[in-house]
Amino acid sequence: MAYEMANVGGGSWEVTAVAPKYFHGNDLRPVRFEPDSNADCRVLSVNAYLTRKVHIFLYGWQLRSILSENWDLIHCWEEPYIFAGGEVAWFAKSKTPLVFRTAQSINKRYPQPFRWIEQYSMRRAAGWICSGSLVAKTLSSRLGYDKPMAKIPLGVDLNAFRPDPDLGKAVLKKLGWKPGPPVIGYLGRFVASKGLRVLMNALDGLTGDWRALFVGNGDMLPELRKWSEDHGDKIRICTDVTHDQVPPYLNAMNVLCAPSQTMPNWKEQFGRMVVEAFAAGLPFIGSDSGEIPFVVGDTGIIVGEKDEIGWTKAIADLLGDPIKQRELSEQGRQRAQEEFAWPAVAKKYLSFFDSLLANKQN
Repeated sequence: MAYEMANVGGGSWEVTAVAPKYFHGNDLRPVRFEPDSNADCRVLSVNAYLTRKVHIFLYGWQLRSILSENWDLIHCWEEPYIFAGGEVAWFAKSKTPLVFRTAQSINKRYPQPFRWIEQYSMRRAAGWICSGSLVAKTLSSRLGYDKPMAKIPLGVDLNAFRPDPDLGKAVLKKLGWKPGPPVIGYLGRFVASKGLRVLMNALDGLTGDWRALFVGNGDMLPELRKWSEDHGDKIRICTDVTHDQVPPYLNAMNVLCAPSQTMPNWKEQFGRMVVEAFAAGLPFIGSDSGEIPFVVGDTGIIVGEKDEIGWTKAIADLLGDPIKQRELSEQGRQRAQEEFAWPAVAKKYLSFFDSLLANKQN
């Protein structure tokens, strides 16, 4: 995002990106800072602590020094209620506009001290950004969010995520599969909230020839592997695929499924895999959980999140309809180019920032 803002800013914006040197996280692999030597913006890495716990992790004093510089605007890609979000609000100069990005799709009552942190951060904020309609609706009436807001989707790199049959064939060969039955794909965390059990049960109900490719990792990996034993050579599970390695795996699939499930404390907040599937020209089937129906629109197939029979039917119908597959592929690619490509997304960010600075001057 920072790179694209620098690229599309046309010299009117000088962009500096600040990122943790290392982040452990609690669902996927640890991530180390990997700068892009071709980036057209200043990039700084700082220490981060307690990164196994995303709600309480903190940056070091390096961040305070950076935020003390004379910025025209600070954009914080952190939730305003977590420790790191409050830390940015505390370190930023009081006259510098501060913009948070939030993905909270459920109106929660946070325990202390998170409630205090959110209230402080949003009093300090000049505006906020969210990725979808559900989050915008959920938070707009929440205390402290009566500030300028922009609804801007997550983006996708169309140079990396694109239709490329040769890449897909190479993945099939790597997996020990010859060309043959269609491949049903899953990309994301192996956790109950992402609907793995629904998808496994739906696949159990399929007739005819099919294969399934699961790309990701998480707590349900042992259960997924045990289930796969009953399907022999039909199933492949890949747990060591980094994000930059994902495009070839999407090209090895014939359809991507995202059966996300609404939980008491979580709804699908956007679904990055949706726009990546669109960019790769991959037909998409998603559940009606959270933001997925809003992101998909009429460019994919939506199934009730608990409707396992409906999932089986949706997958079978799509695999048996080459014309529908082609239509969804073309429509998804077009939407990715028009709405989700990083340059288009970056322009929306800069337009919002420009409006905030204009309001400040007035």
